[in-house]
Amino acid sequence: MKIVECPRDATQGIKSKIATELKITYLQHLLAVGFHTLDFGSYVSAKAIPQMADTPQVLDALDLSYTSTKLLAIVANLRGAEQAAVQEKISYLGFPLSLSETFQQRNTRKSITEAFTELARIQDLCLQRNKTLVTYLSMGFGNPYQDPWSAETVLNFAQKLSNLGIQIISLSDTVGLAQPATIQYLFQNLIPAFPQIEFGAHLHVQPLNWLDKVKAAYNAGCTRFDGALKGFGGCPMASDKLTGNMATENLVTYFENIGVPLNFNKKAFETALTLAGTVFTS
Repeated sequence: MKIVECPRDATQGIKSKIATELKITYLQHLLAVGFHTLDFGSYVSAKAIPQMADTPQVLDALDLSYTSTKLLAIVANLRGAEQAAVQEKISYLGFPLSLSETFQQRNTRKSITEAFTELARIQDLCLQRNKTLVTYLSMGFGNPYQDPWSAETVLNFAQKLSNLGIQIISLSDTVGLAQPATIQYLFQNLIPAFPQIEFGAHLHVQPLNWLDKVKAAYNAGCTRFDGALKGFGGCPMASDKLTGNMATENLVTYFENIGVPLNFNKKAFETALTLAGTVFTS
């Protein structure tokens, strides 16, 4: 089981500036927990996401000497990828590719066709720099824009990504539309069809519907889940304010209850969970 903690997703939409020193302290505590990956920051336009402008400074300050957790940075274009790829501390680059033409334009100011071209260039760069590209299929379970969506479309996107040699695809429930039956169907069909690809779940949920979504993905074979402590963050375009990131503590409780080992440092986890309340209310 791989748990990806996403403090970047939790903080990027907060308008008030979170002090760089506080971010570093929080990330250091997260690195002590034992997560597989930490989605720690992004190399994007500071005008677009001011909260992430200090990502280079945060990265420089992080001490990875005591952890096996790998760092992931989100990029939206080749320029950002070039900045991230030269950083020795970063193992993964994440790129948002949308199944919705409307959302792709809003998110990266590119068409889906242009985004595929950019992604192919970033994949080449990752191969040159010994990095792994994680592709997030945003609006992976549907969209609110009436753009065409179907399970067949998801499978077609996966085939195109497979042709590029993409090794990790995370299906993203961007605005919390996913139904358990859809989640189960997609993972049951994608995982055997593309055994060379690792599929993950980046689910946005409400307090009362998270469990059914996690169960559906796990029972269909998914063993990679994104979360954020206390469920902070999520997509600002979600129509319901209760829709946010999957709360990592819920994932931990669920998997521990069914006997799936996570091998976390429990003391470090509780410390980080407490600190999260300070970080996101600062």
